Amino acid sequence: MKTDRGTVWIHLGLLLLAAALFLTAYNTMASHEAGETSRQVMEQLCQALPTESTAETEAPSVPEYLLDAAREMPVKTIDGKDYIGVLTIPALELELPVISQWDYAALKAAPCRYSGSLYQNDLIICAHNYSSHFGRLKNLRVGDIAIFTDMEENAVTFRMVERETLEPTDLEGMEAGDWDMTLYTCTVGGQSRVTVRFLREAP
Repeated sequence: MKTDRGTVWIHLGLLLLAAALFLTAYNTMASHEAGETSRQVMEQLCQALPTESTAETEAPSVPEYLLDAAREMPVKTIDGKDYIGVLTIPALELELPVISQWDYAALKAAPCRYSGSLYQNDLIICAHNYSSHFGRLKNLRVGDIAIFTDMEENAVTFRMVERETLEPTDLEGMEAGDWDMTLYTCTVGGQSRVTVRFLREAP
């Protein structure tokens, strides 16, 4: 009887180990595919943005979003998805396109706007915890910067001021507080959300 129980536990342990290895391999593959998709989108976005030579010939003017903060963020459509800009996090060596509206399918391609606007200082961006997306948010430190560049090449710099761990269902907590930008992702297994808060730097 003891031998039979021991065999069962060994088989169960091997099964769990195999499941863990499969999950790790799947997540690694999904992260690679997401990173490659983001890279390809970045190439197309760079081609769609104004060139430096064009910008230099135009007279300097006040960005429209400063005159009308209530305006919708402009988008560029690539492969059927609308993108509102590019998020750059130097400390994590990340440069990622951001999709205008979030859904689970879109999150496999790139980070998505959960809510808010760059112009109204309440932008919330979510992404999967792939290493190629927001998987390393937990490594950011207070004082690290992030730069969001919209589709009209208006670049806004933010500085990290706080990191929180929230429950997956705490949507009120996610949107609470006077933060200019929030980035978040789920932890492995979806037990909680790593939430990083930013304030806008003075120009």
